[in-house]
Amino acid sequence: MAKLPLYAAGITATFTTLLIAAAAEDAALLKQAQGIFQPLPKHMATAEFPITRERVELGRSLFFDPRLPDEKAVIDRLARIPGYAPVFKAAFPDEPQPMTLRNIATAVGAYERMLVTPSPFDAYLAGNQEALPPAAKAGLEKFINTGCVACHNGVGVGGGMYQKFGVVEDYWKATGSDPIDKGRFDVTKDPNDLYVFRVASLRNVAMTPPYFHDGSVATLPEAVKVMARVQLGVNLDDADIRDIVAFLQSLTGELPANFATAPVLPSGAVVPAK
Repeated sequence: MAKLPLYAAGITATFTTLLIAAAAEDAALLKQAQGIFQPLPKHMATAEFPITRERVELGRSLFFDPRLPDEKAVIDRLARIPGYAPVFKAAFPDEPQPMTLRNIATAVGAYERMLVTPSPFDAYLAGNQEALPPAAKAGLEKFINTGCVACHNGVGVGGGMYQKFGVVEDYWKATGSDPIDKGRFDVTKDPNDLYVFRVASLRNVAMTPPYFHDGSVATLPEAVKVMARVQLGVNLDDADIRDIVAFLQSLTGELPANFATAPVLPSGAVVPAK
């Protein structure tokens, strides 16, 4: 067998070294990610809150129903829509009075948990490094190194804490928000809660524009830019934003085909109270 020329052997050795180095970097990134995030469980049901078809269907109807404007009046209003009584009974068959605020929340929760589905990022966290394309891996690394993971971590890639929106700069200067929402302060009246909001989970974030509590930002790239600016004092360039968006797109799971389609609601107009 003929030997490779010295220059060819050198190129091969260099290429092999680069491959080994790249594999080591990929392995290190995966290990780092596994320490910050956790994959979704196979299903979102719990013993306390099982997910049944009946509860999901009820929750979907409640989620989309425009006939419900006020929490204090919601039970009275639901009771005056004839089509809801049998649906509640089917969803909570063991309860003598199934139409309660707790059961409304349980049903809506069952529907919303059905929208949180495993994504390519979950496969990556489970060890399949090929589940993410190179741009998403680059975005993951930038997401970590920029500091986004201080709030967006865990199973939900966020959703587990409250945080001030606008740590470095007033958020409305970047979002153009009008009116300016004061966050939890409006509820607690605690000065420490001024402009404090729940940190959003980023699961399926690419599917849920517009962004922020008031829908003031239309696109995901712009939302990434705003968050880096007002939370971390970082001005990301276009390439960084593209990579981070590629990572965020890897958080999209396989959603139900009807997730964005309003259902046929339980029949009946709201009957006026006597």
